[in-house]
Amino acid sequence: MLDSRLINTSEEARRDQIIGDSPAIRSVLDKVECVALTDATVLVRGETGTGKELIAHSIHNLSSRRERPFIKLNCAAIPFDLLESELFGHEKGAFTGAISQKIGRFEMADKGTLFLDEIGDIPLGLQPKLLRVLQEQEFERVGSGETHKLDVRLVAATHRNLEDMVKRNDFRSDLYYRLNVFPVELPPLRERREDIVPLMRHFVDMYGRRLRKSIEHIPPEIVSSFVSYSWPGNIRELQNLVERAVILSNDGVLHNPLHKAEVRTIASFSETLRDSERALLVETLESVGWVIAGPNGAAAKVGLARTTLLAKMKRLSISKRQRFGISNGREHTGAPHFTLA
Repeated sequence: MLDSRLINTSEEARRDQIIGDSPAIRSVLDKVECVALTDATVLVRGETGTGKELIAHSIHNLSSRRERPFIKLNCAAIPFDLLESELFGHEKGAFTGAISQKIGRFEMADKGTLFLDEIGDIPLGLQPKLLRVLQEQEFERVGSGETHKLDVRLVAATHRNLEDMVKRNDFRSDLYYRLNVFPVELPPLRERREDIVPLMRHFVDMYGRRLRKSIEHIPPEIVSSFVSYSWPGNIRELQNLVERAVILSNDGVLHNPLHKAEVRTIASFSETLRDSERALLVETLESVGWVIAGPNGAAAKVGLARTTLLAKMKRLSISKRQRFGISNGREHTGAPHFTLA
């Protein structure tokens, strides 16, 4: 099993690190370990800043292609009229400004792995060509009729809801199904709060070395504020705030980059959200007689894997030994029994 706390320990390979030991991230890394040994296309999904590129690197580094190139491209960062050339390359004179032949990202990644970030931003006009590469493992450079064969493993990522895009005809259904061979869903940081402190300490150490500052003490109130914060920008936001905190730190004590009023508001909202989530889960469990697994179990009702639901129940202190209060106007006493099948 992968060590979810640290995949790679060298500073040079820092971008390949996956920090955390929560059930949510361990479930992700189990999937990574499983799919990395194959050549299957992987679709990594999650909010911005959750670490989708790190997962792509991990898949590549654990695969048989680890000695081959890892090439990446952010599809949202390339203008529409240049994206085809970036993906497939072009011949000299193919269009105005094409003063020489250019090799595209697919060709660069031959025998290796290509990571296409923000795949949901691929224009409809380019989607058939991408589908052909995935299905046939062949392509033509822009301005050329010569077909080139290649062997590329694709890892794609998006924060968009591709199913909704398919319904709106903004994304081809055949391409979606071809990409969604093996989906990996990354949890937002607010759903893996157990990992906030290890991540925080990791970035404090990293920026302390980089900025030549020795951080010897992290006050408990700062730890509490970090754990309570909702992290809308996920790990990327946490990393940036820790860097700011280290820059502002004096006398070896970490500065608190979060405003107290903001933390109080977020903490209050977090508690309200936790209470609402807990009440919903209890109501669902009661409606199915506390059956967890199976097609009619609670996990299927709320759209979670059995192990994920059990981890969530543990986090929310939902236990068969617990006395429950009012739900649907009924008072529940005693110890409800639940079963996994």
